[in-house]
Amino acid sequence: MSELSRHKRYAVRTGAAGLAALGLTLATACGTPPGEESEGEGESAGLAEDPQFVWAVTGADRQVHEEVARLWNERNPDRQVDIFFLAPTADEQRQAMFQDLQSQAGEFDVLGLDVIWTGEFADYGYIESLEDLRSEVDGVSLDGSVDSAQWQQELYALPYSSNGAFLYYRTDLVDEPPATWEELYETGTEAAEEAGISGYVGQGDQYEGLVVNFLELYWSAGGELFDDAQSQSTFLEGDAATTALDFMAEAYDSGFYAEGFDSMVEDDARALFQAGEAVYMRNWPYAIPLLEGEGGEESAVADDFAVAPLPTFTGEGTTSALGGLNNAVSTLSENKDLAREFVLWAATDPEAQDILATNSLPPTMQSAYEDTEDPHLEVLGEILGDAHARPPVPGYNSMSLVMQENLHAAYLGQEDPAAALEAVDRSADEALEQE
Repeated sequence: MSELSRHKRYAVRTGAAGLAALGLTLATACGTPPGEESEGEGESAGLAEDPQFVWAVTGADRQVHEEVARLWNERNPDRQVDIFFLAPTADEQRQAMFQDLQSQAGEFDVLGLDVIWTGEFADYGYIESLEDLRSEVDGVSLDGSVDSAQWQQELYALPYSSNGAFLYYRTDLVDEPPATWEELYETGTEAAEEAGISGYVGQGDQYEGLVVNFLELYWSAGGELFDDAQSQSTFLEGDAATTALDFMAEAYDSGFYAEGFDSMVEDDARALFQAGEAVYMRNWPYAIPLLEGEGGEESAVADDFAVAPLPTFTGEGTTSALGGLNNAVSTLSENKDLAREFVLWAATDPEAQDILATNSLPPTMQSAYEDTEDPHLEVLGEILGDAHARPPVPGYNSMSLVMQENLHAAYLGQEDPAAALEAVDRSADEALEQE
């Protein structure tokens, strides 16, 4: 993991011009931004009269995926792709692809997978190994994105789009973004008391967002969920799990977390911060234009906030949970060679990846962040360079449910912390086995 130097932890003041170039939205790994809906769900895009293969992908960010597919079709007039747009929510996408595979229908050649599904689809034998293409993406795609596309050190998908979390902070209340969680707690508490507002908002409800928020604390304390071979849980090795849960429990008990944090999702946090009622916020990049007041949004903080990487417990580097999509090749495809070419092209073609960067999705090519003059994209590149992929193990969904239930109760003081962490450790071991 590369170290994020202190001078790179500068605040990026949000500007309409910079954001328009970046055009970030919330990636599907953590859901569509509340209130946004796809124009089409469960339907073909009709991009080709005689498509040679079909790409199944989320209906969220429809226009971006269509533009990528059109670019492929322009370059490959005799090997055209059509898109089948799935529902914009992750659960419905997973169900639709599972139905196609389990029924042996084989309607889809390329599968747009949430980054946490790799192990599950690979373990069921639903997607082809792409290990022979590793050399094409190593050093080209973000390391975390490549990690999310493999299971037991074998590549089963190729990166497509990414996402990472920002720390939003009030520039009128604090001078600079904190380097450590302790500093965040101390400066946030002081500023909140002086301003008569809350210290921190984030995702504290009993859902996947809570898992992501906990893991970012856990990883920033040096924890790793599994060993390198993804053969056993290492969740309780060291004190990272205790450190992360203790921080959450103290922040909740002391009132540092805003009232209602325990039922807060992304847009709840965004609305409270936008109303000027919090010093700090953990959220995805989609919130930037809303906070700026774009599109007639009312914002009490339009000129008084900035974004920075999340802090760590040591003050070194940063970490964020990785969001995004990977593309895999269905084992039922009758056009595997063509599907393989497409997923590699979508991962490594600069023009295809630039479509994502300039429209609505963070790309996975490292060069997109190295060559940019956009300060938002630059700082996101720093974040994604250190981002962690949630483990793409077969039983991730079941493990996540155990984490949601036990960690939520534990930080609220309703369950013994040690028992909660032990339950998570057991679920991590069980997640390595096929459900």
